[in-house]
Amino acid sequence: MFRAAIVILSDKGARGERRDQSGDVIRGMLESIGGQVVDYAVLPDEKEVIIEKLVELSDRLGVDLVVTSGGTGLAPRDVTPEATAAVVERVVPGMAEAMRAYGMQKTPRAMLSRGMAGLRGRTLIVNVPGSPRGARESLEAIMGALEHGLNTLAGRDTECARE
Repeated sequence: MFRAAIVILSDKGARGERRDQSGDVIRGMLESIGGQVVDYAVLPDEKEVIIEKLVELSDRLGVDLVVTSGGTGLAPRDVTPEATAAVVERVVPGMAEAMRAYGMQKTPRAMLSRGMAGLRGRTLIVNVPGSPRGARESLEAIMGALEHGLNTLAGRDTECARE
């Protein structure tokens, strides 16, 4: 079991003009591997607001995993990777590489995702695209390693065994 948070980044969603659909997809996938979603937020695409929320979730709430959805593309207001980079202490590049590689098997547009993954203390922060399909496919790409990574991060699994 691990504690997770979902942060949706959408100006329209934060203003109540658009209903979030990727959050339900993310929640279902995390719960299917033993995740308990303890925090859910919809925020505007504002770098400082995102930074503040990521620090709160990792430093004050101490969640094991934060999945952000949205703000990973090329639009001028897509600043999620920059906000994440400002708070993480160590980058986990293989996760972002795996998400893009898996997505590119479905669509060449996946190469445009700038999402990243990194660690702040004992919290793993992962950026996925804002669409339900993009979020689902990105999480599918890392699900096989996610549980082991979270256990290792928490000090519960220090062996590096292959299945």
